[in-house]
Amino acid sequence: MPQAMPDHPDPLFAWALLLAAAVVVASLVPLGAARSQADFKLTDLAAPRAMFERLPAWGKRANWAHQNSFEAFTLFAPACLLALVSGVQGTLPGALALAWPALRLAYIAAYVANQPALRSLCWAGAIVCTGVLYVEGLRAVLAG
Repeated sequence: MPQAMPDHPDPLFAWALLLAAAVVVASLVPLGAARSQADFKLTDLAAPRAMFERLPAWGKRANWAHQNSFEAFTLFAPACLLALVSGVQGTLPGALALAWPALRLAYIAAYVANQPALRSLCWAGAIVCTGVLYVEGLRAVLAG
């Protein structure tokens, strides 16, 4: 039998989801800056990926960080929604949900700045946050 949404879902998960979407949008900032240095012209809109070779090295990394932002969001968003609708409670899951956007912003900055070790740590930290949310959401569903 389907479970109803909890009476008081933790709003931190909703805020984290909103912030996570904002991170995806924010990943456009360094990419836009790189495109402006690559003599972006309106005609480039016909094939925006074709200008990739004109980007400076940091701009190519900004492009990869932007693409990875979408990939990471597709893993995090369902985990966050699962935690929200299943009624996950507790300080740790909420803190990890909010840590994810911060880690992803740091990931983007580290990627653009060519700091692979820091970038990898941020990536791994965000994956751990996502994994914990899935586990906690599953626990809440199975306990309900």
